Amino acid sequence: MTVAARSRTRAVFAAALIAVLSSSVAACGSSGAPGGGTDGGASGGPVAAWEEPAAYSYTLTSTTQVLAGTFRVSVRDGAVTSAEGLDADSRRQTRELTGRVPTIGALLEMLRTARSEGADTAEARYAADGHPVRIALDRSENAIDDEALYVISSYRPAPRL
Repeated sequence: MTVAARSRTRAVFAAALIAVLSSSVAACGSSGAPGGGTDGGASGGPVAAWEEPAAYSYTLTSTTQVLAGTFRVSVRDGAVTSAEGLDADSRRQTRELTGRVPTIGALLEMLRTARSEGADTAEARYAADGHPVRIALDRSENAIDDEALYVISSYRPAPRL
């Protein structure tokens, strides 16, 4: 077998191996929401059955045209009670865009709306308790600057009184 034939054989084998591994990993990571996984994207899967608690806090890292940066957010009765910018962009935006930092419930509503309107991308990943940890939206892949990525971390429900 020539060197060129061996290289081609290896390349075909590597491509096949990558395809098999990719499909295996995808099958493992798409558990359908609660329990720590993803839901089906723009055309698939329901939004997680998580219910927004009366009070909680979380950290939001947002990369959108309107809201960019990392914020520490406190929520009570479905409304943001405080949003602290944790970097230069987010500190500026908390001063200039009062009321623009969303609750987790509002983020899930954006996801539902994007799906119902047929967005090209409307995907979420969830933690084991069902709250979202990542929401990616892109209404039209051909449009510029309509992509949004929201990463939710340090989620803490407030203790019940």
